Amino acid sequence: MDKKTLNQIVAEKPFHDYAAWWPMGQTFVSFMSEAILSQWSELHENDGDLGDVRAYVAIYLKTVFGRETRPALVEDFVKQSFSRPIQSGEFDALSYAFYRAAFELIERHLDVYDHPLYGNPLAEERRSFTKRVGKIFFRQVHDYLPLALPNGLHDEESFARLKECIQAVGAFLRAEGYLRDHFAFSFTLDVEHAGRRIGQREAEFLANLNQQGMAYALYEMGYPVILPSAVYLYHTLGEAQHHSSRTIEELFAWVGYEARETDDFDPTGYPADKVVELWEIRKLVP
Repeated sequence: MDKKTLNQIVAEKPFHDYAAWWPMGQTFVSFMSEAILSQWSELHENDGDLGDVRAYVAIYLKTVFGRETRPALVEDFVKQSFSRPIQSGEFDALSYAFYRAAFELIERHLDVYDHPLYGNPLAEERRSFTKRVGKIFFRQVHDYLPLALPNGLHDEESFARLKECIQAVGAFLRAEGYLRDHFAFSFTLDVEHAGRRIGQREAEFLANLNQQGMAYALYEMGYPVILPSAVYLYHTLGEAQHHSSRTIEELFAWVGYEARETDDFDPTGYPADKVVELWEIRKLVP
């Protein structure tokens, strides 16, 4: 994938559907503040200076939305002081800025991390950051709702409880403005992927998972608030935030399964009203 500047990718993919902002829920923004700040502040050689973050927020809002940054936006997010509701475009900019700053800091100090002798260390560390944020965020959502997760997927009853918990998370994301439109997480699919046809009925999910070791799902999002910045981060730095995906990934981990979108997922190729991820689900190895 050729790396591009923010100006280049915004010119190619302007996301006009996101020009009209909507208010974000305070609970969601507070949880995200806690999750992002806790992991950003712990990065190697991070002295807590918000200068780069403020600059990236201002650049993003000007480039993407043609708007100036309102005073104290970054400070309000950090301190969880919401006298004015944070708007969708503002959260998109905040997410972009903190993740860009984090990804760049990781790259500057990549030598401090332990890596296997194969793979892409930079990509692994950036994804690890997104996973750590997702863990903190999910823990808060889990306690807030609260969720009655099953202990494993052994039968139809435990599967039904899993689906109820996923739908509860989806309803939370919609109510709090992370998804403007709709949420769907389906275990029935018939898709073409990587040159092969993948088909599965919901009734086959447990058998595929427990007998074959892997099953599939489709995650569909309507107007996820960070789609613009996810595309822009992906095409400038090679990794996106995946806020809701890492949340559901952690939900599966609590049940005892590894679940995530396929490695080749690129958010660019989808319309804002229907972003679709193909997921692979496997039992965690003790």
